Amino acid sequence: MGQQEKVATSLAGTVSEEISASLTAIDAELARRYPGDPGTRQPVHTVYVPGDVFEPGTLRSWGDQALAALDEHAPDAASFAAVLGIPEELAGPVHDRVRAKLEREPVEDLRIDFEDGYGPRPDAEEDEAAARAARLVSEAYANGTAAPYMGIRMKCMEAGVRDRGIRTTDVFLTGLMEAGGLPEGLVLTLPKVTYPEQVTAFVQLLEAFEKAHGLDAGRIGFEIQIETSQSILAADGTAAVARMIDAAQGRATGLHYGTFDYSACVGVSAAYQASDHPAADHAKAVMQVAAAGTGVRVSDGSTNVLPVGPTAQVHEAWRLHYGLTRRALARAYYQGWDMHPGHLPTRYAAVYAFYREGLEPAAARLAAYVAKAGGDVMDEPATAKALSGYLLRGIDCGALDTAEVARLTGLTRADLDAFASPRRGDLTVTAP
Repeated sequence: MGQQEKVATSLAGTVSEEISASLTAIDAELARRYPGDPGTRQPVHTVYVPGDVFEPGTLRSWGDQALAALDEHAPDAASFAAVLGIPEELAGPVHDRVRAKLEREPVEDLRIDFEDGYGPRPDAEEDEAAARAARLVSEAYANGTAAPYMGIRMKCMEAGVRDRGIRTTDVFLTGLMEAGGLPEGLVLTLPKVTYPEQVTAFVQLLEAFEKAHGLDAGRIGFEIQIETSQSILAADGTAAVARMIDAAQGRATGLHYGTFDYSACVGVSAAYQASDHPAADHAKAVMQVAAAGTGVRVSDGSTNVLPVGPTAQVHEAWRLHYGLTRRALARAYYQGWDMHPGHLPTRYAAVYAFYREGLEPAAARLAAYVAKAGGDVMDEPATAKALSGYLLRGIDCGALDTAEVARLTGLTRADLDAFASPRRGDLTVTAP
């Protein structure tokens, strides 16, 4: 055992108490501003459909069109892998899971668009379209055909369209309430935010709606769409996006990068407007830092190069979309936009290849961390959190199976949740 060391101190116990008392307000502020990841599923993409185009069969139609594109342009695992450069050992698993996903759940997050994709319409026409959207969303959740997340993108809070955006939001939410209530997967997107005060105004709108219907305060959250340079760098030199998160008063669920509006705002010519442009990288990096620890998730934008036309042209567009998606995943942007059914095969192929190729290394590192077994990498609690989050995202989107993750890590889903999100409580590791 060796000689027992003598323990001596110099400070009175009151010193620690006084220091703790002086930091009480900071402790509370840290807990409020940086609660950590919410521990809920994040969709891998958002699909936008104009308000006048959305139909009861839209989700299934997107899946069918995506499957038809595969059948026409890459009918088997080998040809699909060859187009995208997927390693041979992953070709079969990725292809099979992509097809199964398109058959089972082709769209993870749907936004019915009343902004740029819809445009200015007579008030009566937009009223009717918003009411119709509410009815169709309610019916989809009732009959089991809904995407996990659904909602609308209204017009922004700028003066010219503010009243219309407020009314569309009211019509849509009221329609949901009259049809049985707000679905758990409800998501609203506030576009073209330039000033934090516009976020404050939207919060005011939602507060008024909740009060009118007796809903719990804070029940309705929303995403903030970053499409202007002023949202990244305000006139006073501050990062306005960080102030926007604060202005949302806990309601912000995501920051979505708008590729083309933002690119145009900073003067990027049309031919070079893309999610991998240096201007885009800068904006998303600021968004990412502003959102870190807040529970607000960051989403990448989209590509406007559509996989349509002859096979060679489709393959070129697929390679572009696949590469952009893989690039975003490596930079921790786990969500993006998809503008066409033909983007779905490459969205899921990129996501599935990303998680499947990293499954065994991530699982081995996490298992070693739990077992304190060491190895050639010395991981810390923050890395264990990242490894668990990686595996959970893979499970949620269908890239990985819970059983194979449990077999490789020795951990249950509850264990992974506890590692990934401190908000779920103290970690208790159990055998699967």
